[in-house]
Amino acid sequence: MNDSVHNGMDVSMRDFKMGMGMMNREAASTMKAFGAFMGEALGDGVLDAKTKELIALGMAITARCVYCIGIHVEKSLRAGVSHAEIVEVCKVAIVMGGGPAMTYIAEVKKALDLFEQVHA
Repeated sequence: MNDSVHNGMDVSMRDFKMGMGMMNREAASTMKAFGAFMGEALGDGVLDAKTKELIALGMAITARCVYCIGIHVEKSLRAGVSHAEIVEVCKVAIVMGGGPAMTYIAEVKKALDLFEQVHA
């Protein structure tokens, strides 16, 4: 991995997984139900999973959630989303979220640096 990967997003994703691990151990039934809901909500339906991941990423940017941005950049790439499509989502998120959303595009860049190599 190059130095640009060690940009904080790797730490955020590790911390997220640590927190989810705790919840899976200590609130297993709740997390199982949450996981089932997430799978159903983000899986193929009238909208395909790729489109839903792009929507989730745009919402993560406007919500200013670093963890959510990392998760949905990775899931988007895994679903076959291109770099250009992610940039389009960033533009729409900035339209809806203004300057504060624009500042979180840096987190999208960090996530792209971290995950594009893996999902290329």
